[in-house]
Amino acid sequence: MNNKILVVDDERPIADIIKYNLEKEGYKVFIAEDGQQAIDSTYEHKPDLIILDIMLPVMDGFTVCKKLRENINTPIIMLTAKEEEVDKVLGLELGADDYMTKPFSFRELLARVKANIRRVNFLNNSSEGGGQIIKSNNLIIDLNKYEVRKDDKIIELTLREFELLKYLAQNAEQVFSRETLLEEVWGYEYYGDVRTVDVTVRRLREKIEDDPSNAKYVQTKRGVGYYFRRI
Repeated sequence: MNNKILVVDDERPIADIIKYNLEKEGYKVFIAEDGQQAIDSTYEHKPDLIILDIMLPVMDGFTVCKKLRENINTPIIMLTAKEEEVDKVLGLELGADDYMTKPFSFRELLARVKANIRRVNFLNNSSEGGGQIIKSNNLIIDLNKYEVRKDDKIIELTLREFELLKYLAQNAEQVFSRETLLEEVWGYEYYGDVRTVDVTVRRLREKIEDDPSNAKYVQTKRGVGYYFRRI
């Protein structure tokens, strides 16, 4: 079955162009033109990926992202017409997996779509039995079920947060630069922005650490990057 993508943009010509090009790649595409439609369409069609514009009528993209993250972990790529740092960081802080600034090339958008869809397909096709477990103190990472527990309570992570934790934990004590993490976890090379890594690490720490400002698991190697420390 073809992967489903929801495109949320009130500029219909832009949405139609994205839809046309994605459908040529074999994706099934739905369009929503305001924030409430975006939420309704997400629950109706259950897309594998959401491309979400920030500037929307009825409800802006930030609010949509925040509301969706209360219940779903579907990858979200946010679109913004602004170059302002605050817009990009806020989108990531609210749970978006990535952002792109308009205008952008479809080639770049497609690269990011494919990178996210690959991970969705891997998760959907993974077996439920015989999962590999990584345990560090009171943190348990089930690589097969894509599940993280702390003190026997499930921690809700987005797909991207889990992928980052998984990669670091599988290579415990090894320090990775932001550029390497962007390439290995996000699947982007020159398309990426290393600030995406920093914000995702910050979100991850807020969920798995007792004290995010004094992290035990996801450590920073100043001037180099990040690593996972087994306790």
